[in-house]
Amino acid sequence: MCKLEIYTIAFEAAMKIFEISNKFPVHERYSLTDQIRRASRSVCAKIAEAWQKRRYETGFIAQLNDCEVEVSATQTWIEFAVKCNYMDVQRGRELHGSYNKVLSGLVNMINHPSRWLIKH
Repeated sequence: MCKLEIYTIAFEAAMKIFEISNKFPVHERYSLTDQIRRASRSVCAKIAEAWQKRRYETGFIAQLNDCEVEVSATQTWIEFAVKCNYMDVQRGRELHGSYNKVLSGLVNMINHPSRWLIKH
């Protein structure tokens, strides 16, 4: 797998979300639990997909943009989990902060793609 720091941060955050969401109420199984897990895992998948598209700047950037969307969705689901009292505020802030780091890295890669592209 790619050795990007943002991938590692996203993966660890997704695993924390998985652990925390195991304690969400059963009635949230097919809504909040499913949504927050899917979004957080999708961040990792989109980073990995972008990494594999480094030969093509346009595809690389497009995949990174899609990843930004998934990060925002994950942060929104975190906010719902906190507001519904399924996740404590401190844990929510920590996870939100982790995803802010991921966003920062994505923006850097989008703004400076040549640093990351595979040279032909």
